Amino acid sequence: MIDYLIHVFRNISRKKVRSILTILSIGIGVASVVLVGSIGNIGKDTITQEIESFGIGSLSVSVDTSKDSRAKLSEQQLSMIQTIPGVSDANPILMEYTQASMCGLTGSCVAWGVEGGNEQIISFSLLHGRLLDEEDVNACAKVCVLDENMAKAYYKRTNIVGKYVEIKLASGTEAFEVIGVVASGGNIMQNMLNNYIPHFVYLPYTTLSTMAGKENFDQIAVQVEDSDKVDQVGEKIIESLQSQGNIYAEAYRAENLFAQKQKLHRILDIVTGILSAVAAISLVVAGLGIMTIMLVSVNERTREIGIKKALGANKGKIMAEFVLESCILSLLGSGGGILVGEAVIQVGGFLFGVEVTPQIDLLLLVTIVTVILGVAFGVYPALQAAKLAPVDALRFE
Repeated sequence: MIDYLIHVFRNISRKKVRSILTILSIGIGVASVVLVGSIGNIGKDTITQEIESFGIGSLSVSVDTSKDSRAKLSEQQLSMIQTIPGVSDANPILMEYTQASMCGLTGSCVAWGVEGGNEQIISFSLLHGRLLDEEDVNACAKVCVLDENMAKAYYKRTNIVGKYVEIKLASGTEAFEVIGVVASGGNIMQNMLNNYIPHFVYLPYTTLSTMAGKENFDQIAVQVEDSDKVDQVGEKIIESLQSQGNIYAEAYRAENLFAQKQKLHRILDIVTGILSAVAAISLVVAGLGIMTIMLVSVNERTREIGIKKALGANKGKIMAEFVLESCILSLLGSGGGILVGEAVIQVGGFLFGVEVTPQIDLLLLVTIVTVILGVAFGVYPALQAAKLAPVDALRFE
């Protein structure tokens, strides 16, 4: 085997430019597949993080007033939902697109009115300060929690606890004390399009309801006791809401967040599969390149093959040498492509603030497929070399 490897690397080094171009073509194909596959996995991880921040057995209850103007989500509906069997907790959510000002700067933001204390369904990763509590909600306190992107945008740092932010609401421009800063989480779009996607600020829902003049909730986040019965509990909630006010069907919606995650995963899998197939075409092209190079190599080394056969080398050894050479070219190309693809992904993750973990299974699969293609396309030239008769090969000029 050592002799085989010595001969292989000697043959590769004979035509350096040709070998480098062959390896480069393989590397480009591998890098393309790695990039597409990694981006697809990052997308699925991001969706999972966002959905699971509400809990795996969660529902989002909303209302469509175009179906029935009498439909609403208020304290009355919230209390009723909390009494439905199978519901472990339910929290109101309000949302207001507005503007916020700090340090003489003004920008767009989304003000979320949420519950406080241990009953809060939406999970936050606290970086500094504290989260909203029940006292803040009961007192309609003028306090808020910001996401870290908003803090960085205005103060160039994350810890701005104790500062004040002015938020424009229906009651006028109100000043809120920043009591905490939370991680922006898996919101990749907010990280990538920081100048276009508004920042998030979280207020006690009672405060936002009063100051924004919102009599009803925009949504109610529901936590279900048994994650396997989310859909059944959702149907019960809709039936109860409709019967409570004799509301028309379809005025209320209960979306299974876990089911939404599964649908989005399937869509991403399909898109990633299609793009990977397109990227894999370059691997096939690179394989054809290997076949062409090896056929040229057989033609150039005809006399060498004749000498080896005259000295006792059989067809198996000649064939093994050429197959091994195509395998080495494939390995070198796949290794380079993986390094380039991972480097691009890591740099992109750093620039967009996204945590990227190498997908070992994807890298192994790409390497195996590339080597198999290289060997497959190297078999024909190897057979051609093995079939050469020693006398004819020695006579070749």
